[in-house]
Amino acid sequence: MITLQNLTYIHPNRDLLFDNIHFTINSRQKIALIGNNGVGKSTLLRIIAGEISPAGGSVSINKNDVYFIPQVYGQFNHLTVAEALKVEDKLYAFEEILKGNASDENLECLNDDWTIEDRCNEALRYWNLSDIAFNQNLGNLSGGQRTKVFLAALMIHRPSLILLDEPSNHLDTESREKLYKYIKSVNATLLVVSHDRTLLNLLDMVLELTPKGINTYGGNYDFYLSQKEKELEALDHQIKSKEKTIKQAKEKERESVERKNKMDVRGQQKQKDAGVARIMMNTLRNKAESSGAKLKGVHEEKINTLSTELSRLRSGVQEFDQMRFNFQDSGLFKGKILVTGRNISYKIGEQDLFREPVSFDILAGDRIALKGANGSGKTTLLKMVVNAIQPNGGNIDSKIQDYAYLDQDYSIIENQLSVLDQAEKFNINGLQDHEIKTRLNHFLFDKNDWDKKCVSLSGGERMRLSLCCLNIRSKSPDIIILDEPTNNLDLQNINLLTAVLKAYQGTLIVVSHDTVFMQEIGVIKEIQL
Repeated sequence: MITLQNLTYIHPNRDLLFDNIHFTINSRQKIALIGNNGVGKSTLLRIIAGEISPAGGSVSINKNDVYFIPQVYGQFNHLTVAEALKVEDKLYAFEEILKGNASDENLECLNDDWTIEDRCNEALRYWNLSDIAFNQNLGNLSGGQRTKVFLAALMIHRPSLILLDEPSNHLDTESREKLYKYIKSVNATLLVVSHDRTLLNLLDMVLELTPKGINTYGGNYDFYLSQKEKELEALDHQIKSKEKTIKQAKEKERESVERKNKMDVRGQQKQKDAGVARIMMNTLRNKAESSGAKLKGVHEEKINTLSTELSRLRSGVQEFDQMRFNFQDSGLFKGKILVTGRNISYKIGEQDLFREPVSFDILAGDRIALKGANGSGKTTLLKMVVNAIQPNGGNIDSKIQDYAYLDQDYSIIENQLSVLDQAEKFNINGLQDHEIKTRLNHFLFDKNDWDKKCVSLSGGERMRLSLCCLNIRSKSPDIIILDEPTNNLDLQNINLLTAVLKAYQGTLIVVSHDTVFMQEIGVIKEIQL
């Protein structure tokens, strides 16, 4: 069981990340932890794992049986496979004992775990890593292989509480299926941070971390979405109701003031006709003005209260609903042949890269999945499609003149530039400075962001700025190539990217193992390597 009470975390720079977080996870529950980038999901996992300490509150947990796998993005490259598996000492002791060195130290280290080597080999075999040596450095492995090494450790140690941070990142389709199978079958408590919607639907409950705290949803991710839709509908109804109430309050204020002014004018005229003394007239006028000010104050207070409530309600509306997409058509008619490839082959040294010669056609308007295992040549083929390299064998005829390549790091963004300078680079149509800034605002980059260096942007911010740059350029590219575009995005930004690609009318080639994303953007053809 995990129990968090009044948990608070403050960054070293004294910025508050989250406050008063509390929830309980029972034994063998499988829980999803979701939330926007930067809200503190990974930090929360690290606190539960005991890697960092909170500024306040408490965590109740048996830390001796917790296994935490953080996001794997290269920070462990100095480790060997055995060190990553956390078995290096046991394996060494086991080998020494087999050699005849049954010292007390080696026996104590092994602790009668005579199956350790067999379990390690079995786990690596499950993840298709049988050809990897225990003394091999992680830095020599692909991103997917590194992730699978850490996942293999779960099968070796069999912990009762597992914390996973984006475990499906970098995994190919086959490996994701193995992960899903493990998630469904494992008899342990799970707390998982992920943007993989297929994985999220395997979990029992969703915890949504927001700047205001934790929201709990008693079902899988699809259930969460249905509940959020109901919440947003209710929120929209509240906003419209509050807007109507404010309008009515302002109209009532106007009518009350007009009625009061008319009564005051009639009263003053009667007093004048009756010959009331000037000093008494001034006193009565002052009383009327005071009464009018009080009346106005009552109405203003009510309107201000309503306006505050309306602002609070509007703050609950997702930011990307405010964005504007305006990609003009590329001018290519649907069905026009853009690329023809026939019996393409490519050699690296004397070795053929592709398993067999590749043939395909790409037509304007196609939405194509490029599939293949790690090392199958997907990136090489993409370079051929855009005329960057030529095949060693076969023929490729590419008529693509204009393309956008969006990889998982959104590398069209130049790190040394500011946000505004980056946007200006795509201003090929001579837009005025204020129009550039307006479009940045539409993609949620306000004046406080314009001078920010691109190197400091998060994955979601890089994605938004990339889309903004294409929007500023206005004319759609002939083709957009997406290479694992969702790997570093949270669910909100994946939904944003999905909405933009649905609106885009041009040609797409997508390398992705996110099947839900592929379905939602309308991918129906594939090139298999």
